[in-house]
Amino acid sequence: MKIQGSNHTNFNPYKQQAQKHNGVSKEISQKDQLQISSQAKQLQGNEKPSSERASHIQEIKKAVDSGEYKVNHEKTAEKMIAFWNKR
Repeated sequence: MKIQGSNHTNFNPYKQQAQKHNGVSKEISQKDQLQISSQAKQLQGNEKPSSERASHIQEIKKAVDSGEYKVNHEKTAEKMIAFWNKR
């Protein structure tokens, strides 16, 4: 049994639909925009650490680099427990 149908090499039933879709997408294309509120800009400016905090961080970095930094396990555990109890 031989089934004979349209065997055209240029026959594409979805061609018209694809062309319509391409035309619509070209019309709709817009540029993305980003708006940052004044509050967000203010919060970004507050990210700079204070001079006391910066010096403390530098001391810790030096201790870690030299291998002299010791972790206080009890204090760490207390802070973890306090954090999880707040939730």
